[in-house]
Amino acid sequence: MPSDAHCHPFDMLTSQPHAEANRRALDLVVAASSWNASEFSYHEALAKEAIHNGGPLMALCFGVHPQLPLAKPDAVNASLDTLYQSAETGLLSAIGEVGFDFFDEPFRATEFRQEELFHLQLNLAIVKGLPLILHLRRAMHKIFRYAKDLARLPAVVFHSYSGTYEEALALKKRGVRVFCSFGTTIALNHRKTMRACALLPPEMLLFETDAPYQPLRGKTYSHYEDLFTVVKTAALLRAEAESSCCTEESLHAINDTNFKNIFCAKT
Repeated sequence: MPSDAHCHPFDMLTSQPHAEANRRALDLVVAASSWNASEFSYHEALAKEAIHNGGPLMALCFGVHPQLPLAKPDAVNASLDTLYQSAETGLLSAIGEVGFDFFDEPFRATEFRQEELFHLQLNLAIVKGLPLILHLRRAMHKIFRYAKDLARLPAVVFHSYSGTYEEALALKKRGVRVFCSFGTTIALNHRKTMRACALLPPEMLLFETDAPYQPLRGKTYSHYEDLFTVVKTAALLRAEAESSCCTEESLHAINDTNFKNIFCAKT
């Protein structure tokens, strides 16, 4: 069964109104990310409906996104409240996406607030024993400062991994249970990301669409079907590098295994 480690079903409603039907037709297991109560309620309803109808799993994830202090500062406290409430229900498979976004100067200006929110959510993940999903833009250096605490978590998923091969291994050596999730960027000639995908050991790999936010070249949105392009590209990269697990079949299998170990440990 194919698995998508990161997507936003609520945000696909307008651009892809039949996305959930397509997901079920693909028998695609997904980790659905939310940052507000409306998104989480919608994802929870989809997850319950899928279970009732024998459909593919939708793992529920919630986090206060690091872009919120700039993009929607008035929504931060409500998002944080919803996180704590949802964490108490036992419904969460992971906390995230959380982290740091220093893409440009306006985002960098909110670093102090981003750091406050990251501290709170990291501590909650430790207390609840939940995996953490990281969003990092031009912020890989920040994460190494938290390696000791991150090592206390069952898993740390680097959504749309943009670090280097060496950085991922360095964190693993510090005891962090690192999973690098690769999306459409490996099909868009992002050399650093392509190299990491080609060389990392299979037990550190995940694949995602980030639908609808990471379109392939020439497209407006990303779709669930893009997962198969991502995995096919990863297989070609790994075969060229003569790495293990270098066929589409083997990568789908390891992706599914890693997904279940991370997101289904409490289900």
